[in-house]
Amino acid sequence: MAAVAGRAGLGLAGTVKVRIWVLGKRMEGMVSPVWVRCLFTRSNIPDSVFQPRPGDHEKYGGNPEEPHKIHVITRIKSVIGRPYWEKKIIRDLGLDKAHQPRLHKNIPSVNSRLKVVKHLIRIQPLKLPHGLPTEEEMSSTFLTTRGELIIKKRLKPVEQKEIKA
Repeated sequence: MAAVAGRAGLGLAGTVKVRIWVLGKRMEGMVSPVWVRCLFTRSNIPDSVFQPRPGDHEKYGGNPEEPHKIHVITRIKSVIGRPYWEKKIIRDLGLDKAHQPRLHKNIPSVNSRLKVVKHLIRIQPLKLPHGLPTEEEMSSTFLTTRGELIIKKRLKPVEQKEIKA
């Protein structure tokens, strides 16, 4: 049984033919609802996205036998038009603002979330060119966009000795 749906009432010219099958009291369209649901779920992400590429370690200077302990994560793309689960992960990771680096541990629970949004972010290892800061130096550290934790060395005043004449 075929039905013709017109668009004249909507102000659009032309008609569209829609084929509808009547099965009992249910009507089903040409497009399967299961197929439409797959377009908007996580199951549509191919497995190749989650597999490591062989050249990644050389590209980013990492060592697979001794991985870094902390990720420096920066959002580099917008979440406008992205699915709700990607927006939620970005918000939960604290990446609401673009180009603002955040630190996260290199653990499986965090890494599994990063894999889902890896096309929106940049992940770098935390580099410590001056070594780990002490408690006194923590207030004078800052994180660069290249993932380096820089310690600003504060000069201490020199004690002046008395000059005896």
